Amino acid sequence: MSLLGIDLGGTKVSFALFDHEGNMRVRETLPLDDRRGAEVGKLITVNTAIKVAAAEGEDDPVEAIGISVPGISRRATGTVWAPNIQGWDDYPLRKEVTTVTGNIPVIIESDRSCYISGEIWKGNAHGCRDAIFLAVGTGIGAGIIMNGEVMHGAHDIAGAIGWMALSRPFRSKYTICGNFEYFASGEGIARQAAEYLKKHDKYQGELRKDPGVKVTSHDIFTAREKGDVAASAIIGQAVEYWGMAAANLVSLFNPEKIIFGGGVFGPAVELIPAIHQEAEKWAQPISIRQVSFEPSALGGDAGVYGAGFLAMKQIS
Repeated sequence: MSLLGIDLGGTKVSFALFDHEGNMRVRETLPLDDRRGAEVGKLITVNTAIKVAAAEGEDDPVEAIGISVPGISRRATGTVWAPNIQGWDDYPLRKEVTTVTGNIPVIIESDRSCYISGEIWKGNAHGCRDAIFLAVGTGIGAGIIMNGEVMHGAHDIAGAIGWMALSRPFRSKYTICGNFEYFASGEGIARQAAEYLKKHDKYQGELRKDPGVKVTSHDIFTAREKGDVAASAIIGQAVEYWGMAAANLVSLFNPEKIIFGGGVFGPAVELIPAIHQEAEKWAQPISIRQVSFEPSALGGDAGVYGAGFLAMKQIS
């Protein structure tokens, strides 16, 4: 008997079959290309049906299906809000998937909840009942498990930590993504570089590109490695924000571990000790000594592992 995990991202969707011990048997990733709305839904349902039929044909039927989505999973209705997929404001994903899976249980969770679930199952939070995944990529989110249960909130939006208020005064520019995300997400770091270049006309360092060429967060980390002063200052500011946010999480939730993942961690993994040092300044002093800051062990597979874990919980 197998479990099917599905991880939908903004540009691709991954399918993986797991056994009950969390061993990945088969994995396939497909690009979304230019699909939108119902086209994305069809890509998922068609390939889900293929995976279920193939498992059945090998006498290893799928017992349950977990799906990770980049946004809000509305558990009561089975619909999804995914801002990076056009037409997915309230998309009936569970209804569509169950039309091809019959009586197989299907659960849908936000990607941030799946990240921490994956790390609990097969990653660096294994054995924890109280842990947080701080996902820093294009945006920022937090998957939170307390007392062994995923925290959803009253309306399934818990963990939208990009809107954590970490500086004052309020600026209207923060409304697009939140104060924390504005400065310290992958897009936020690139935004800080663009603002720096606009203010410093005489700067001719590593971040100065040809007109019209956008500086990426990857460019900034690379420039920092070369000793670029601007890049070092921008990443240093991000470390302060990550440290403050982590301190708030530690003080609020008293977790065993905070796992750092997403595309930015990545190149920012080496900064985790500096983030912990920053967090020590702000956090509840006893709690900060009890928590461990660690990188994701699963990297880009955290979401699909988490989806598999959620599928397993449906039958356990």
